Amino acid sequence: MPCGGGDTGLNVWVENGDILLYMSRGGTFDEHNTMLKLGRVRLRLSPNPFEGKTFHQELHLKDGFVEIKGENGVHRARIHVWADVFSPAAHVDVVSSKPMKLKASYESWRTVPRITKGKENNANSWKWAPPVPVVNHPDNVAFHNGGVMFYHKNSDTTVFDIVVKQQAMESVKQEMYNPLKHLIFGGMMSGKGMQPVGTSKGRYMDTDFQAWHLVNSAPVKRQSLDLVFYNANEASEKHWIDSLSKRAEASPASVAAARKRSQRWWHAFWNRSHIFLDAPDSSSVYQAGRNYQLFRYMLACNAYGAWPTKFNGGLFTYDPSSIDSSMAFSPDFRNWGGGTHTAQNQRLVYWPMLKNGDFDMMDAQFDFYRRILKNAELRSKVYWNHDGACFSEQIENFGLPNPAEYNWKRPASADKGIEYNKWLEYEWDTVLEFCLMMIELHNYSGMDMRGDIPFISSCLAFFDQHYQMEALKRTGKAFDAQGKLIIYPGSGAETYKMARNPASTVAGLRTLTEHLLALPTTYLTNKEREHWSSFLLRIPELSYRKQGGKTTIAPAWEWERINNTESPQLYPVYPWGRFGLGKAGLDTAINTYLHDADVLKFRSHVGWKQDNIFAARLGLREDAARYTVLKLKDSGRRFPAFWGPGFDWTPDHNWGGSGMIGLQEMLLQCVGETIYLLPALPASWNVDFKLHATGNTTVDVVYKDGKLQKLKVIPASRKKDVVIMSAVAHQE
Repeated sequence: MPCGGGDTGLNVWVENGDILLYMSRGGTFDEHNTMLKLGRVRLRLSPNPFEGKTFHQELHLKDGFVEIKGENGVHRARIHVWADVFSPAAHVDVVSSKPMKLKASYESWRTVPRITKGKENNANSWKWAPPVPVVNHPDNVAFHNGGVMFYHKNSDTTVFDIVVKQQAMESVKQEMYNPLKHLIFGGMMSGKGMQPVGTSKGRYMDTDFQAWHLVNSAPVKRQSLDLVFYNANEASEKHWIDSLSKRAEASPASVAAARKRSQRWWHAFWNRSHIFLDAPDSSSVYQAGRNYQLFRYMLACNAYGAWPTKFNGGLFTYDPSSIDSSMAFSPDFRNWGGGTHTAQNQRLVYWPMLKNGDFDMMDAQFDFYRRILKNAELRSKVYWNHDGACFSEQIENFGLPNPAEYNWKRPASADKGIEYNKWLEYEWDTVLEFCLMMIELHNYSGMDMRGDIPFISSCLAFFDQHYQMEALKRTGKAFDAQGKLIIYPGSGAETYKMARNPASTVAGLRTLTEHLLALPTTYLTNKEREHWSSFLLRIPELSYRKQGGKTTIAPAWEWERINNTESPQLYPVYPWGRFGLGKAGLDTAINTYLHDADVLKFRSHVGWKQDNIFAARLGLREDAARYTVLKLKDSGRRFPAFWGPGFDWTPDHNWGGSGMIGLQEMLLQCVGETIYLLPALPASWNVDFKLHATGNTTVDVVYKDGKLQKLKVIPASRKKDVVIMSAVAHQE
């Protein structure tokens, strides 16, 4: 089961009487941009209470820790595993009914140089097309100050250097942000009264390892083990080691205080929001509510990370052959890369944080983009000599396209700014969702986001200037006959390729520009407001088509081929909110959901599919309930919220995120000042929820046995904006 806090994630399990922990943090990117684990810890008590018949392991959500209890005859022991929310550290506290010895082993599978081949390179930025043999360099592991110190130091040449050259960006290399340069990450395992007792070798599942052992010097009834972590771009290895050593010197009193602070944080976190569900004769509805809470806990384990929670496993990946028996790789493996950012998946991880009130957790994702803004702007300058930030799909953590997706075998004549890839070419509108998130964070929380106006403006400027350039190049005119931008070549997600005016891009540009202009007057100068008002008039309109005799939203004005199974013709419903409850054209959007042949063919609950969200936004209760329950029901794995692999990996975080969004939208939707309550909840479901709405508002509801039993709106002045849209409407 998962355990964590701050930016630390632990997988915790018991096997053959041993307690094992996988340790992870965000930002642990090696020279190949693999997101490495920090190693594995194995604990063994002697005598061993976990070799008896009584065993219990529990994740205490309220307090944010894992408890393990065992009993073997008269010997009982209890172990608490927890992570510090405010400092990169984790701790194991053992209490035994009789004196015992604790053997703590740090296990590393990265002890010798190793070449990875084939599918195993899907864990790094090289994927299926490494330009040279991929040599994974060993970590440094040694006994140090009575504990075990472990760290990985990136080599002088990293994927950044090779990709910059591949993509003809060397002329501006010195100006570019490089997160991999001089990066060192690792930590220290130690415990008061524990001392080194040597090393050994072994094999766990598919991977050889070496272990460094600590044992307490005398049997005790209480023993603690401290795991302290440190990441830094540090040119001096000695300085990094000294910094780590200082961080590992915390006194027992300060650790105890840190645990109390962390528990208080978890209490406050759970008080922000919740969703509890049940329904007569439906265990899957209860599971959906419970698993919503479990997944929210997993997201909160990276509340304060410097790097966003990855869609393809977050902090909780594990040995890949447990997921796919053909992948006998090391525990560092995750499909679709470590430092590679798939924006269309990441968005589903971060959208639900708004209604949950988890505003402080969103900066990690926004900071990712803020750091690489300059690199994205340099792309536009180098390739096309115009302004604006160009963010392609499948970008690295330094803002350039993934090298395999960019394609090493591209023709010399190909535009160097375009990924030579039939799925990803011209797909660069997903960043607009993160721009909208920034504005919505302001709308929900009131936070000042003036600092992000240049980022949003740069993203919009790219589309304005790039598509004027493209039209001039083809026709000699910047706009069509109506004075509108011609968004071609474009892309409707990965599905409708070589598209003109794709619905996802058109809706995104319109909604984002409208939201930008709706910000308080202090956010834009008069000149900026005039500019973006003029830009809004240049954005083309959505296109429509007939399906089954019904008018539906078209995925684009025209397109050349279909590549994937997304439904961007419904993106004007979600995330862009141009159609929906209380808005014009609802019937057209419903027609699109019900009658569009492609939408029907692509419909599913798996992975990043959004059908549950579309149905909820449109008030289609039966479909919203069906697909949301399918999303959030038990995963079939030991931990019920470890969904996947879907299209990506396990745990599939964009599977969980899309499930969360769908359930939220069934319960509460914000349209302007109006708060629609229970817009897609089946009458037979019981729900107790607290969610956030725009305008610093919280809505606390209990609906049970067909009756609205509680409605508390804070501030109370917003209650007049609540519209109940369910079978309980007559109760008001």
